[in-house]
Amino acid sequence: MQIIRKRAYARAGLIGNPSDGYHGRTISIIVKNFWARVTLYEWDEIELLPSQEDQSRFRSIHELVHDVQLHGYYGGLRLVKATIRKFAEYCYRQGCRLHDRNFSIRYESNIPRQVGLAGSSAIIVATLRCLMEFYDVDIPRHVLPSLALSVETEELGIAAGLQDRVIQVYEGMVYMDFTREKMRRDRGFWCGQYEPMDPGLLPPVYLAYSLDSSEPTEVVHNNLRARYEQGEPKVLQVMEELAAITWEAKEALLRRDARRLGELINRNYDLRESICKILPRHAEMVHRAREVGASAHFAGSGGAILGSYTDEAMYQRLDAAMQKIHCRLLRPIIV
Repeated sequence: MQIIRKRAYARAGLIGNPSDGYHGRTISIIVKNFWARVTLYEWDEIELLPSQEDQSRFRSIHELVHDVQLHGYYGGLRLVKATIRKFAEYCYRQGCRLHDRNFSIRYESNIPRQVGLAGSSAIIVATLRCLMEFYDVDIPRHVLPSLALSVETEELGIAAGLQDRVIQVYEGMVYMDFTREKMRRDRGFWCGQYEPMDPGLLPPVYLAYSLDSSEPTEVVHNNLRARYEQGEPKVLQVMEELAAITWEAKEALLRRDARRLGELINRNYDLRESICKILPRHAEMVHRAREVGASAHFAGSGGAILGSYTDEAMYQRLDAAMQKIHCRLLRPIIV
């Protein structure tokens, strides 16, 4: 029996957040410390198996409340189902003939939930990889992120940008340009310009995330999207500056200018704070990191921070600071 197993990893935005959904630029890194894995094997009928995140039986009302806080009202099963539908639609449009064999599919994930490390899109990308192999369908690498994004934006109505899916498809470290002049249509999808970069250019970087539950990405982004579409001047200005500092950060990386990169990372957070309501416990993560001399900004939608540090002594001070506010610190595995 053919068994297909595919992974997609967590990711962290190095700089540019959240401009990827607003014609901006970003640089992201993959975080191989955490992953989503999808397993697919031939079966008599199409069967989607629930994981721990899809449980519907609880030992108490308190356990149910905790589960909703952690996973929301939906687990990952809706992501898998929506991905299968979007994959089939893509194949129909492209004239790809799908064989009539059926499959069973399941997923598992150890990506921390609701702290902005792209756990949902990891499940989608891993599912697409399984389906591509099972049906022997080749989807161009630059198109695959846009197909993955359409699962959430079109099928599930979740506000999101391309950044997460691009880095999870390409892996490593990628500079992404989503400005209007760089966007192009391919196979019915809008795609940006994606430029892989050598992770060896990075100074020492850390990732820290809250061990307490946070807010789903759609909660963070929905209000910002409306303000952007209404043309709020401050939002438009910030998005333009985020795109500009991302270009400057790319140049700083190529020069191996760690000091300037750190300054730009800090500026990223300050810009975001100027237009977004930041939860106090998330803001405290940034402030604690800066107090020990590290740079810091949100790795995603909130609940996790990323930044640079200078040496092991600073890393140890950072670790102690994060533990005091119930956060875990780690060095992201990129390659």
